[in-house]
Amino acid sequence: MPDDDVPPTGPLDALTDVDGIRVGHARVPGDLALSGTTVVLAPTGGAVAAVDVRGGGPGTRETDALDPRNLVQRVDAVVLTGGSAFGLDAASGVTAWLEERGRGVPVGPEPGQVVPVVPAA
Repeated sequence: MPDDDVPPTGPLDALTDVDGIRVGHARVPGDLALSGTTVVLAPTGGAVAAVDVRGGGPGTRETDALDPRNLVQRVDAVVLTGGSAFGLDAASGVTAWLEERGRGVPVGPEPGQVVPVVPAA
């Protein structure tokens, strides 16, 4: 692709150049620990997302909610972690954090009655 066809990038050429997107990462300390979790936090109100799940035994959580035929229109966060049961459970902490702040799909008449949408893989 010629240089004049390349879209401009942000100052960091990173996901965090997108207004409102925040990214955090945590890992188990030490050189032998091959473990970590990255959270992409959408701005208040959520963000449109899509997924392409491949492989013979993918470990995912709530990725089916992103199918355009379903009710979910936006995600509140995306968790990227190991596909094990423990890795995918990291999304539970993100979901609880978002719910405490009233962020998610409204499910009741009160402002804090929400279910955050947090797909994970």
